[in-house]
Amino acid sequence: MSCTCGRSPTGKCVGWHKLSEEEYQEKKIVWEAKQKAKENAA
Repeated sequence: MSCTCGRSPTGKCVGWHKLSEEEYQEKKIVWEAKQKAKENAA
């Protein structure tokens, strides 16, 4: 299912549309850190 709220880092709905701005920013930081760790491990 595609995401139209613009918050999903993948373009598919991950439920971030219902988060407050503060919660969204925290989730985004964690997601970006995980992605960077995956890149470094490869």
